[in-house]
Amino acid sequence: MQVSTAEFKKGLRIVFDGNPYTIVDFQHVKPGKGGAFVRTKLKHMKLGKVIDNTFRSGEKVELVDSEEKHMQFLYQDDRYHFMDTETYEQVSLSADEVGDAREYLKENVEVDVLYIGAAPVAVELPNFVAPAPTRACAVTPRRAGRSRRPSRPGPSSRSRCS
Repeated sequence: MQVSTAEFKKGLRIVFDGNPYTIVDFQHVKPGKGGAFVRTKLKHMKLGKVIDNTFRSGEKVELVDSEEKHMQFLYQDDRYHFMDTETYEQVSLSADEVGDAREYLKENVEVDVLYIGAAPVAVELPNFVAPAPTRACAVTPRRAGRSRRPSRPGPSSRSRCS
């Protein structure tokens, strides 16, 4: 399927020079002289490098034939293992295929894996990932019946974290 430059939006996946790219940023420009054009920043979906390119206004480009599968991250050894939540099929990806998402993966996190053809290309994390606690502090509540000094500000409990 083809789209015109007028339909560009951030995150659109297009084929440029035979390679799959994602539009990171774009800007429609109408100069005083000459025809309008669209400046874009394109991120290569497999290599991750970003390039700048200019398209003439009204030019048509091909969309990437891709599929997103909802998967659950299982575990990591020398590869990253995911399970399709619908078919229960398991897939293992290399660190390069997972990309920057590997820093945020926790067991049982559900992600979207992008496939181009039959090959997995990228892992997209959910918008919000709950961080794991790094350390816990012991908190001791104040004893009942103990009076507080009004001149001493402070919380109603004391923390032993320092």
